[in-house]
Amino acid sequence: MLNDIENVRSEELLGRLLNEAINRKASDLHLSAGCPPYFRQQGRLAPAEDWPVQDADTLNGIACVLSARTHVASPPDVGSLDGGLSAGNGTRFRFNIFRRSGAYSIAFRRLDERIRSLPELGLPSDLYQLATYSHGLVLVAGPTGSGKSTTLATLVDRINQTRTGHIITIEDPIEYLHKSNRSLVDQREVGQDTRSFNEALVASMRQDPDVILVGEIRDIDTIRPAITAAETGHLVFATVHAGDCVGSIDRLVSVFQPEEQTSIRRQLAMVLRAVVAQKLIMGDGPQIRKALKQVSDDPLAAQSKYVLVSEVMKVTSSVANLISHSKDSHIYSSIETGRSDGMYTADECLAQLLRTGQITERTAKGLARNPQLVISRASNLRPARMRLDDLMENPE
Repeated sequence: MLNDIENVRSEELLGRLLNEAINRKASDLHLSAGCPPYFRQQGRLAPAEDWPVQDADTLNGIACVLSARTHVASPPDVGSLDGGLSAGNGTRFRFNIFRRSGAYSIAFRRLDERIRSLPELGLPSDLYQLATYSHGLVLVAGPTGSGKSTTLATLVDRINQTRTGHIITIEDPIEYLHKSNRSLVDQREVGQDTRSFNEALVASMRQDPDVILVGEIRDIDTIRPAITAAETGHLVFATVHAGDCVGSIDRLVSVFQPEEQTSIRRQLAMVLRAVVAQKLIMGDGPQIRKALKQVSDDPLAAQSKYVLVSEVMKVTSSVANLISHSKDSHIYSSIETGRSDGMYTADECLAQLLRTGQITERTAKGLARNPQLVISRASNLRPARMRLDDLMENPE
């Protein structure tokens, strides 16, 4: 625990470091004992030579201040701790405190100062349709750091701007702040406003929600109430750690006992509306290289070298039937033939990124399920892919 003087000093130092990150237009800030602060600018991480080396006691003080903001008594002795905070000017940062070699290190990620549109994120604008559903379950799948929370924030913002209703978000931590507009938005943070995702999700059913956002569903205690909420007339958005659309279904079903999986599949087939799978990759194509040479006033311009690879599955009657009968291996074919329903595969997205010069052929081949098909599609302008291009480039 820190005394009052140490606490004030740590607060002041933290404020100076965050302001420095803002002034340098850095996307990330790293603090490690025995090193000066490291700032990531234009994608390059480098030490700030004009700042002193941070010792273990200094890092411990900052870690204690950050822990208090997440309503945790002290930084973790083992493992890590996530949280979010605002700098003095309102800029939002996400942070992670973790242990290494017996000392604390802290990683800060600067968040967008505004909620971006779907096309700005690299997603087709017809996905705004997901914000019009009255009930059901919508999943955004992907690994850590793939922009799942950003995509959900965009969809929640769309509902807030266009629909009347009550939106409850359950997050750990809260990354994007939503001010109530046409909808009433109540944001709850795990650790501060509720003890767990499960507790908040169960309680939300007694809070007259129209839309519920669950930051992550990963176990029976969160998956079951999320499905129940979707069954009982609510629109539920959630993230899941899975590599693709089909994998997200298996991820949800696999946590249940074998004897219960058949009934869970039937429930999912009825309530699941769509899955968006995404991951961020380093753009290495000529258009990205050209863009990075230009001076940008965007504080997060360093992230412009990343491009989004996405895949969309809509749960049509045929897809629902495949889910219900455990024929997941056939779902990918339904996605490939479902362009008229707004579906497309990751391979089709890779072909578009290659054709538009955002990635190289080598990168496309390394990520593709069917490399030769991706190369073929990238070199052959087809109407279906032109439509996908238009959707991603032209917001509503």
